[in-house]
Amino acid sequence: MPKSASDSPTLAPRRKPDRDMPTSPETEIVVAYDDNRAASALVGPYGQNLALIERKLNVVVDSRGNHITIAGTRDGCDAAHRVLDTLYAQALQGHELAQGDVEGAIRAVIAQGSLFELDAKPGGSTFEAISLRKRPVRARTAAQDLYIRALKRHELVFGVGPAGTGKTWLAVAQAAQLFERKEVDRIILTRPAVEAGERLGFLPGDLREKVDPYLRPIYDALYDLMDSRIVERALQTGEIEIAPLAFMRGRTLTNAAIILDEAQNTTSMQMKMFLTRLGENSRMIVTGDPSQVDLPNGQTSGLAEATRLLANVEGVAQVKFTAEDVIRHELVARIVAAYEGLPPRPATGKP
Repeated sequence: MPKSASDSPTLAPRRKPDRDMPTSPETEIVVAYDDNRAASALVGPYGQNLALIERKLNVVVDSRGNHITIAGTRDGCDAAHRVLDTLYAQALQGHELAQGDVEGAIRAVIAQGSLFELDAKPGGSTFEAISLRKRPVRARTAAQDLYIRALKRHELVFGVGPAGTGKTWLAVAQAAQLFERKEVDRIILTRPAVEAGERLGFLPGDLREKVDPYLRPIYDALYDLMDSRIVERALQTGEIEIAPLAFMRGRTLTNAAIILDEAQNTTSMQMKMFLTRLGENSRMIVTGDPSQVDLPNGQTSGLAEATRLLANVEGVAQVKFTAEDVIRHELVARIVAAYEGLPPRPATGKP
């Protein structure tokens, strides 16, 4: 268990922070972690995890062995301490700490505020998680937490927001969990086959080879979250089906987890067709980014219309992500924010 002492001496010279730090810190604490391997994972390669905590929480963090010193304001030190405890609990479970895990822990602590203590659950976070055989998937932002809760409670969920917020990845994770628990018999993943500005022309091969370029991100999520042998076998038996949206017409999808990705590129009629495929004991998840519509100018996005029409329909949940929820590279969040500041594109006119 971690131990802290507010009066312990500094154990190592502090690094110069990337930002302006307080020249006379109000508080300095030293935290000792018993497991050296987990403590090493906590620091990260070349101290990059501690450097990220410094930048985000405006504190100075140093390490020597299994001892970590935190200096800064009282609130900053308290937040950094709780972030370290959260990450340490994950490292103890053998979880490899990536930059996204560190950012997620920081966001969780900030969202909880200084008046809330982290619970005693393994992982040290109150954010919701999806349990898979390959590895657990835990929300890293408040919006992702809300999204996972909605996926568990509603039959139809819309996840709307910019790229990099985990909309599709978490949707596939939830579908995989339902499939592994035998709560559904199959997973159906679909996308509208809309060219994103490029003319792909004639694509050789069978049907699967023709549509693979459009559906590759979904394949990536599947193989990331499930054992590759299980995915291959399920694809061959039809328990996992990946197909263009046009192939959904006329079907009733029962006992299935159904995901429509890139839904901003559906027309109004396509969206209505898809939503009315929902059968008994099925869950449907619709994801999309309204800022990346590739439909011809003047054509209404089915996603925008559906979220407006179904805003108050019982059994339907909508979760909206923002640039603050981007979990890829922190530069991606700045890029998204910059583009969100542009005036909207005209809805009509020549391309």
